[in-house]
Amino acid sequence: MTRENTTTPRPRGGLVSKRQAILDGALTVFARDGYTRASIDAISAGAGVSTRTIYNHFTDKAELFLAVIQESATRAADVQIAIIDRHLRKVTDLEADLIEFGRDWATPMPDSAAHFSMVGQINAEAGHIPQEAIDAWQETGPRRVRRELAGHLRRLADRGLLRIDDPDRAALHLLLLISAELPTHHASLSAEELTETVAAGIHTFLHGHLR
Repeated sequence: MTRENTTTPRPRGGLVSKRQAILDGALTVFARDGYTRASIDAISAGAGVSTRTIYNHFTDKAELFLAVIQESATRAADVQIAIIDRHLRKVTDLEADLIEFGRDWATPMPDSAAHFSMVGQINAEAGHIPQEAIDAWQETGPRRVRRELAGHLRRLADRGLLRIDDPDRAALHLLLLISAELPTHHASLSAEELTETVAAGIHTFLHGHLR
């Protein structure tokens, strides 16, 4: 007669928390130092784990960066898509709703600050970053967000509120126009200054797309 195995499986919560600690620590380091200068030693110090623990979860820095940029881009995109949905799901006053959307979009998001610092680092050293990571970031973040915005613009066009031939291009133009005149560090702008700057971009967008 065989003995039944009653061994209780070991909880995996510790492994999950270790992995998340590594991702969080790596995000901080990549945002501060960029991909090329970031070291596994610095990441292990930031994450509060050993370098051996990092290598137990990730083969090398490239694989770790890929995981970090995908998770970070997903979180940032979720926030941005929520802004799009909140303002453009039910448009009652096209210009006013677009300006409110632009204000919300352009307002700095503290929870996403590290992500956008890392994006700045990516743009500065794109030639030294694995293409797989750049493609993953673009698809998980910016392209996903633009597709969502394009869908809303297409529906506004279907309602006869806008004239749009290419919703994807219109979405890109709208995002660029919202931020075109914003200074690099615009957190210090007053609410009035932010509204004025965003409104100028929205007016330009509507000039080209109103029916």
